[in-house]
Amino acid sequence: MIRKNRVAMAVVAGFLANINSWGQIDPAKRELIQLGYNQPWEGHGPISAYAFYYLNVPQFYRTNLTLRLALAPLYLDTELGISQAIGPNTDLGFGLAGGGFADGYNEVRVGKYLKSESFSGHGGGMSANLYHLFNPTQRIPLNGVLRVEGHYSAYIRDGDTDDNFELPRDKGSLNLRSGLRWGGSEPLMLPDVAMELSIWQESQFRANSGSYGFKDDREVKISSHLFWGRALLTYTMPSLKHSFTLNLTGGASVESDRFSSYRLGGILPFASEFPLTLPGYYYQEISAKRFALLAGQYYLPLDRENRWAFAAVAATATVQYVDGVEQPGHWHSGLAGGIRYRSPKDAWQIVLAYAYGVDAIRDHGRGAHNIGLLLQFDLERAHVPLFDPGQQPLRSRVLQRLFQGVGF
Repeated sequence: MIRKNRVAMAVVAGFLANINSWGQIDPAKRELIQLGYNQPWEGHGPISAYAFYYLNVPQFYRTNLTLRLALAPLYLDTELGISQAIGPNTDLGFGLAGGGFADGYNEVRVGKYLKSESFSGHGGGMSANLYHLFNPTQRIPLNGVLRVEGHYSAYIRDGDTDDNFELPRDKGSLNLRSGLRWGGSEPLMLPDVAMELSIWQESQFRANSGSYGFKDDREVKISSHLFWGRALLTYTMPSLKHSFTLNLTGGASVESDRFSSYRLGGILPFASEFPLTLPGYYYQEISAKRFALLAGQYYLPLDRENRWAFAAVAATATVQYVDGVEQPGHWHSGLAGGIRYRSPKDAWQIVLAYAYGVDAIRDHGRGAHNIGLLLQFDLERAHVPLFDPGQQPLRSRVLQRLFQGVGF
């Protein structure tokens, strides 16, 4: 059991899943360090933070092999990609992931973070991924993705978990995903150009489903089915150097529960595979079974070299809540503004922002304040290699637990 007044860490565990679902083996050599942190000014929400090292190595020992590694405390996530494994336009990838704290759950209901109903989870699994390119002669690729993953999760109490709260049973799950993605985006904090139209379906089949909580007041469904799509456009004007991003994402589900819901809230770009941004809100504050989210950001240069820029972010969403976490109103909106700095040659960049959740519920009524920090260090551009490709990566939610209990 974790100490009640503990100092612990957690890292949001969505980044590698995002890379794995691009629809192809990444052909570029990449070596990145990413940091992100959101801190509410009022109330006590789940600490939202990540810190990880990411490495992508094409031609790993053989010309058709690509190794992807991610490094963060207490978790391993890696994939070996095999280009042209089934014909000239079809790639295979085999993934392995496992470690601590990535499968925990934070209960946020009507604007309150309920530590007594939150708990930690450890787990791991293996996956097989099939990537097929449908239009090899076209400039914008159309990729199909098939993914099969076996995963096991084990749950433990936190120090603040109520003694009368019954944890979910440890469970194994089989997750099946299919999708079509036209275009895509690089795994960068602020890419200069990106375009994507994609549709996805995922089915989750679980062993050891059933009731848990206070007197079995909530349930893990034996199966859940999710359907969602995204339209994304990022563009940097060549002469003015102004940059903007528009993102429209929508989803629905069948038999969803707390573990399979869409979680909206926060402004961390790598907080999940498909980040559902709501500035000013707690991380994953809103749990939805259906939603539509429109978000945009704009960067206005403040100097000729485009080192400094003003950043503006806005997002609005309509949601239908998962049973048990309903709250008044179905619209949620947020705004954010901040400053971005880029070093020469873009070796590193940092964003500091203030965010306001317009419709977030707090003790005083509607409205919530938040500050955010994002940092990216590109070791390839800086020509400073950090690790040998053979080293093992670790990734987990441990950074959140380091800050939890400090009193922020």
